[in-house]
Amino acid sequence: MAASKIPQQRWYIHPPQPEAARQLAAHTGLAAVLTQVMLNRGISTIEQATFFLDPDAAPLSDPLVDFPDLQASVDILVNAIANGEKIAICGDYDADGMTSTALLMRALKFLGAKVDYAIPSRMSEGYGINTRIIEEFHAEGVEIILTVDNGIAAHAPVARARELGLTVIITDHHEVPPEIPNANAILNPQLIDPGSPYRAMAGVGVAYLLALSVAQVLGKEAALKDPLLELFTLGTIADLAALTGVNRRWVRRGLRLLAQSKIKGIQSLIQVSGLGGEKNIKPEAIGFRLGPRINAVGRIGDPQIVIEMLITEDEGIALERAMQCESINKQRQQLCEQIAIDAVEVYEQGTLDAQKSRVLVIVQPEWHHGVIGIVASRLVERYGVPVFIGTYEDAAKTHVRGSARSIPEFNVFEALEYAKDFTIKHGGHKAAGGFSLAASDLTSFSDRLSEFAHQCLEPKHLKPLVTVDAQLDLNEVGMDLFQQIDQLHPCGMANPDPVFWTPNVKVSRQKLIGKNHLKLTVQQNDWNESGEASKTVDALAWRWGEYYPMPRNLDIAYKLRSNEWRGEVSIELEIVGVRPASEANGVAFSLGDQQYTCNLIQRSQIQELQIRNPQGEVLIIQKGQRMGTLSKLLQQPMEIDVTEAPYYDLVKTAAQVWAKEKT
Repeated sequence: MAASKIPQQRWYIHPPQPEAARQLAAHTGLAAVLTQVMLNRGISTIEQATFFLDPDAAPLSDPLVDFPDLQASVDILVNAIANGEKIAICGDYDADGMTSTALLMRALKFLGAKVDYAIPSRMSEGYGINTRIIEEFHAEGVEIILTVDNGIAAHAPVARARELGLTVIITDHHEVPPEIPNANAILNPQLIDPGSPYRAMAGVGVAYLLALSVAQVLGKEAALKDPLLELFTLGTIADLAALTGVNRRWVRRGLRLLAQSKIKGIQSLIQVSGLGGEKNIKPEAIGFRLGPRINAVGRIGDPQIVIEMLITEDEGIALERAMQCESINKQRQQLCEQIAIDAVEVYEQGTLDAQKSRVLVIVQPEWHHGVIGIVASRLVERYGVPVFIGTYEDAAKTHVRGSARSIPEFNVFEALEYAKDFTIKHGGHKAAGGFSLAASDLTSFSDRLSEFAHQCLEPKHLKPLVTVDAQLDLNEVGMDLFQQIDQLHPCGMANPDPVFWTPNVKVSRQKLIGKNHLKLTVQQNDWNESGEASKTVDALAWRWGEYYPMPRNLDIAYKLRSNEWRGEVSIELEIVGVRPASEANGVAFSLGDQQYTCNLIQRSQIQELQIRNPQGEVLIIQKGQRMGTLSKLLQQPMEIDVTEAPYYDLVKTAAQVWAKEKT
């Protein structure tokens, strides 16, 4: 059997706040381990906890006040509908842009508008409205142009539209450049007060707000609200927008609607993705099942497929388009899998050293530009460094186009700005970006990125980061805790699913399943405190097949997930991190001529001192207690009085050694 190995990771464990967690637990009725999660998210007061658990109770400011151009935008569209003026939407080819486009198409058509749309070609034109689209809109008699999920940096196209006498409303959510286009109205959360509840909205959120505002003026909000909320929810989660402010409030409502969606295209998408029997659609189902099927079309297919699916009232067309999404997504999966294999092989068999460069830049011909961003994310997970991955756009290999993904300490947009002398075009934000450059500048571009990386990254940063919320005893894993986690939902960006950790678990069984996945059975101890065989829990580690077999003893970090089999639901672990048990499993010391290791473990709100000797005997004593348990191999644990010899000196020495080591 091959030697055991594990992923090389770094862990950040949020500092425990037991007293604050207890206070929130008393108020909310949640387990203290979950109120610790809330504290980690910045929710520290009773008022914040109340609004977090019941977002609809939070005060909501008037969007007409928060968005200075919202009233003007509404007036333009209401007048255009009344006067029969032609409106054209320019969308984007990602999930946010496509759901935004569909949302406004449905709303404006329902409100009586003459409306059409266009989306630029991902492969030949790239992101955002362009002059060609402006010229075509004008030739078709369009009078109002409405951008969604793009436009905030489109100076030349907007200038051309205004020159042609067109009215332009920009709705976007991307970073605002130093100079903004000369549009008639601009709606962008990045332009409003950072404390506004609307600040975190994605493009689909801005579209939703605008559509509802127009519908309110025309007295038709009631019929539109729920269908549009479904599209808002789908787009917001698929775009990985922060689930804070109105996003949390509205997504929470929208999730209740999706399983019984009134939109035929969403019904069909749910059906083909295998979620048809679900009574509740959770954010993870959108993130891993619905969203990828939409995004795949924008990456390697025709976005019109998704738009038609989401606006049609014909069940046959909706199902046909959903099946096209399914087929294209399978192609996308195959492309990603093959490119990821190629990229790993190119790097590991080549001369590049990402640890030395502190950034990985890798470019190969014949990779599909539409999916390399996904592969970049997988390489970040594998190597723990910022990744810039590209492909040649022409047979002569003169032009490179690529995508970037990052780690927390590295800002992609700032890095691309630092290397802008060698780019033709670039953009993005802290975590991700895109770029194009002449192939002749690739070496200089890579060197400049490495120079930037050395300014902000240290060697300790160059491992994948696992962020852990709280320590959990495996005996606490069960349906009760899992159902309580539902009260923290919706989880996503800025409110991730809780990640727990348990030290020194024993891997009692493991096997490979599916395509390179690993299934484990783990337990915390051979015996629990009652003298019974310790609870075993099943666990899954996605895409960790290369680490089979895992070592017998590990610290594990994980999320909780439900698994339904033959009508029975069980709770299992989704492993996100492991490390050698020795890292957290004790400080060595000696007493007399005997060697020991000790470890102080937080179990719920109780501290537990564990002392082990080489013979496998374990003494466990909880803080403040006189009686402890002594476990010996193949024997039932027995209760002992730690104030008596020889245990008193042993416990006292272990506590002193631990305190000294950890201060």
